[in-house]
Amino acid sequence: MRQTDFESRKNEILAAAIDTYIEKAAPVSSEVLAKDYAFDLSTATIRNVLSELEELGFLTHPHTSAGRVPTEKGYRYYVNYLMKKMKLLEEERSHIDAEYKKNIKELERLLDTTSDVLSDFTHCTGLVYFPQLHDRLFYKGASFMLDQPEFGSIEKIRQILRLLEEKQKLIDIINQELDRKIAVFIGSEIHCNEINDCSLVVSSYSYKNKPTGRVAVLGPKRMQYAKVISAVDYLSELISEILNDF
Repeated sequence: MRQTDFESRKNEILAAAIDTYIEKAAPVSSEVLAKDYAFDLSTATIRNVLSELEELGFLTHPHTSAGRVPTEKGYRYYVNYLMKKMKLLEEERSHIDAEYKKNIKELERLLDTTSDVLSDFTHCTGLVYFPQLHDRLFYKGASFMLDQPEFGSIEKIRQILRLLEEKQKLIDIINQELDRKIAVFIGSEIHCNEINDCSLVVSSYSYKNKPTGRVAVLGPKRMQYAKVISAVDYLSELISEILNDF
């Protein structure tokens, strides 16, 4: 087999393993991948590729399971190279637009609605920061975080709730310098011990045609990255358009 074919196969299996883990929140076995994907490969071959991906640091496996789960390195490679890009469906955009038409007259209501829409659409915590309004930070959807299996322990729940109460710390986190239109911070990249098991998707928006605040989604590392990124992208552009008309 040519090297390029082998690399392509590794990428396909890694993407499938991460997609499956994001969906099912359980370690992924070679048997599951052989059953759910048309790889035309034996279970043994898939198992060997998973072992190599683990040696490369993209996957790991809990001691209690033969299946694999993604590492931060695996998630980062997935987001950068493997994830299928997506745009919001027309009906999804229409639903979001309709929410804004109901709440467009008051600035605070608009920003609060944005965090609400982000949360409802992504099933994660939606955050909106608007410095010109007394450094206001709006967030919704903390309960979605607490429903995730990753955050089942009392101590982990306490850490997340404590962070959500520390407004300035949260503002500092979502105000990290962005080197692109939409930035994805995974686990330790967030530089906050309380949410090392989380990922953060952030974009900026403009007010009066000047970069102003931030729109962000905080969720488990096992978040649906393509869906979250598309939502943050659309809402950051939409809120910029609306605010520039205020």
